Amino acid sequence: MSALIADDEIAHEAGLVWLEDTGRLDYVRQSLDRLPTRCGRPAYHRDGRMVGYALLGPEAKPSRPSGTFRRRVFWLLPHDRDTAPDGPYATGSPAEAVDVRTLAPGDKGRRTERSRGASGPAPEGP
Repeated sequence: MSALIADDEIAHEAGLVWLEDTGRLDYVRQSLDRLPTRCGRPAYHRDGRMVGYALLGPEAKPSRPSGTFRRRVFWLLPHDRDTAPDGPYATGSPAEAVDVRTLAPGDKGRRTERSRGASGPAPEGP
């Protein structure tokens, strides 16, 4: 969940890579995954689809026990609002969802009226 992502866990992000146009998305789900590299497209093993991922800078250190890096992965499930507008998230959004327009490297983003399913203008900012 986004609320469980601490600022220090994403402090070494150097960029975000989007695999599709995020302009039409009200929200994306995000999680911190243990990955073998700082950069590059990670393998994806969930239902649904990966929408994007974070790149880490060279100062990011791997976990001592596992040698892996914690990187954010952004994803959506088949029943999310973008593909099922009348589905379970016609209003509301999953706990790990944030407005894609509020995301930036090192910033975990936030929930907005838009991500919650309310109509209105998109927030200003990144």
